[in-house]
Amino acid sequence: MNKLSLETELKGNSYPGRGIVIGKSADGKYAVTAYFIMGRSENSRNRIFVEDGEGIRTQAFDPSKLGDPSLIIYAPVRVLGNKTIVTNGDQTDTIYELMDKQQTFEQSLRTREFEPDAPNYTPRISGIMHVEHGSYNYAMSILKSNNGNPDSCNRYTFAYENPAAGEGRFIHTYMGDGNPLPSFEGEPKLVELEGEIHDFARKIWDSLNEENKVSLFVRYIEIETGSYETVIINKNK
Repeated sequence: MNKLSLETELKGNSYPGRGIVIGKSADGKYAVTAYFIMGRSENSRNRIFVEDGEGIRTQAFDPSKLGDPSLIIYAPVRVLGNKTIVTNGDQTDTIYELMDKQQTFEQSLRTREFEPDAPNYTPRISGIMHVEHGSYNYAMSILKSNNGNPDSCNRYTFAYENPAAGEGRFIHTYMGDGNPLPSFEGEPKLVELEGEIHDFARKIWDSLNEENKVSLFVRYIEIETGSYETVIINKNK
């Protein structure tokens, strides 16, 4: 698999929708994750990321303009002990609650499926990072309709042990813009990870379509200690 430029991938897609990147920094010191959201409707664009404990949640920028909150207001990031959960919907809570009851990441997601937003049936994409005592591994998942057929849910889980420095995996909801929106296809893309956290965040943000981008979260977790640094960028200010 060829290692792709994350910037090129983002610049070449006007509407990847929501996206998750997970990997390891080029110097090998940090577990890296990024999560971004985009929007085409006023309701989707009327959002910001705010910190919530060790995680984040989405919030209406202008509460008076908030329409249906069911698929746009949620906690994309939560931390359960040495595990960091990153998803594009309220399945973050499902993973958190069921893993807290000793179920696995994959078992937790078997209780969920793609979003009920016909005709798009937006995939649910999820990631989990496990950082403990200098070791690091992660997994990613996508739950999607069977080629647009809502009667069947296809479930894929990808696990990455001892990830290589400077490499990450990128998964997003849509292959591009369209009506209906075409769901992501294939395994998470292998992408190059470069730079310290602020530089990395700026490169992602500047590569997202200016009209459609909404918010970005980036976190670097020090693998030896578990301490972390976070960057949040919101278009609405």
